[in-house]
Amino acid sequence: MIRILVIDDEAPFARALSIGLRARGYDVFWALTGRSGLDAAAHGQPDLILLDLRLPDLDGIEVLEAVRTWTSTPVIVLSARDQEESKIEALDKGADDYITKPFAIGELVARVRAALRHSSHCSDRAVVQTDHFTIDLVAKRVMNAQGQVRLTATEWQVVELLTKHIGDLVSQRQILREVWGPRFEDRLDYLWVYMARIRRKLEPNPSQPRYFITEPGMGYRFQLSLSME
Repeated sequence: MIRILVIDDEAPFARALSIGLRARGYDVFWALTGRSGLDAAAHGQPDLILLDLRLPDLDGIEVLEAVRTWTSTPVIVLSARDQEESKIEALDKGADDYITKPFAIGELVARVRAALRHSSHCSDRAVVQTDHFTIDLVAKRVMNAQGQVRLTATEWQVVELLTKHIGDLVSQRQILREVWGPRFEDRLDYLWVYMARIRRKLEPNPSQPRYFITEPGMGYRFQLSLSME
C-alpha cells in the first residue's frame, strides 16, 4: 500500500485529508511540525510527502531542502500561498508539484498518481546501517558502539557524498569538485589525506578497507557487504 506523509500544522485539515486519502486506498500518517515531519520522513518510509509551507517551527522550504539532502521521494506542496514567486521557489528547491489551497480531493489524488508515476525514490535511504557504524543522513552524524564519531565538516561531506551513491564508483574529480569546489579538481592530495582520516575513524581495519573502497586511478565507492542491509 502506498504510504503518504502529510506535514501540516492544521490538525483538522490534516485529519480530513487523511480520511479522504484513506478512503481511496492510501496509507496516511501525519506530522504537525517541520521537525517532526523530517523525523517521520526519515523513519516512516513514505512513498510521497504532502507538505504545507507554513509550519510553526520551520518554513516549509527549509523542510523541503532538508528532505532533498537524502531522498528524491515525491513532494507535493499544499499551500495557501498563491504567488508565482512561492511556486517557483518551491519547484526550484525540489518540489514535484504545487497545489494552492483550497483544492478538490479528486485533483489532489490525480496529482499524487502522476507524481508517483514519475518517482524513482525506491533506493533512497536516510539511515545506512553497517556492522560497525551507522550513518544518519538526516541528523548528519555517524554513530558506532562507542557513541558519535567526531567528523570534521569536510570529512562528513565526503562520507555523505559516497553514502548517497552506495555501491557506485564516484570519481576523484567529482568528489573534489563537490566537496572542495571546481578549482580543486586536480588536488588529489587533499582527497588522499581525507580518505585516510575517514578510514582511521570508521574502518575496523584502516589498512584493509571494508567500506570505503579505492578504485585505483578512478575514484572511491562506499560498499556494503552481503551480510549487511
